[in-house]
Amino acid sequence: MTGFVHPEYLTETDWLAEHLNDVILLDCTTHLIPDPETTYIVKPGREDFERGHIPGAQFCDVSRDVSDTTQKLNFMRSAPDDFAAAMRRFGIGNGTRVVTYSTGNAWWATRVWWLLREFGHDNAAVLNGGWQKWTAEHLAVETGPAIQRAAGDFVVRDVRNLMAGKDAVQAAIGDASICTLNALLPAQHSGSGGNSYGRPGRIAGSVNLPAAHLLDPATNTFLPPDELRRRLDAVGALDRPVIAYCGGGIAASADAFVLTMLGHRDVKIYDASLSEWAKDDSLPMETGD
Repeated sequence: MTGFVHPEYLTETDWLAEHLNDVILLDCTTHLIPDPETTYIVKPGREDFERGHIPGAQFCDVSRDVSDTTQKLNFMRSAPDDFAAAMRRFGIGNGTRVVTYSTGNAWWATRVWWLLREFGHDNAAVLNGGWQKWTAEHLAVETGPAIQRAAGDFVVRDVRNLMAGKDAVQAAIGDASICTLNALLPAQHSGSGGNSYGRPGRIAGSVNLPAAHLLDPATNTFLPPDELRRRLDAVGALDRPVIAYCGGGIAASADAFVLTMLGHRDVKIYDASLSEWAKDDSLPMETGD
């Protein structure tokens, strides 16, 4: 099999440049500033947005607009009604073509794409290469705050339950029929470096394909589908149900996004990820190669 089963979930810059008036663009830029006491501080990318964004884009504060702010953990999936209200504020309806992108790591865009999918909206895509590729091609740029759009009529018609909790992750330990997939960097997976979110290392029995290894570092675009398929097959993620995780359910969305494009039909994200797991000494972790 070659190519993506669902190429419609990835939009190219040349197409978008010709269809800016036909979509709602969400700039999902977020920064995580390392902090020794809290692991990281969340900084929404609104300043980046106002310095420059793709014309017509709306700024989506991932930490507030599409996350449950009543939870202690960052970035937990919002309630359906709250998510729908945010989409309406952005001018999105159930028939709207939505394109997400980021001026930082691609997984902020894939996280919002995954939430749209979670709440039944399939008419959405991620901009391949994001802001980096857009500006490298000297395409049009707008500055200042977003221009407010007329409210949309988005309602949640379907909740697909694409998020897993710790009980499902625990049940998967030792079960060879399920792939628990870590999207963090190799040093974090082995426990030898990087943010640990509490205890260092990985969920016991999990395998590693970093979200960063899905992208071409020179262009910020996703690798060709055959190469993505090869990398995912190498860790056993193509032929089994997958629970993807990371530090807080963000980088994992890039792995989940790619698996979905490749036609995988049974992928979930452990929403709380290591932000929950690594702090609970009763939950098994491993270190080492």
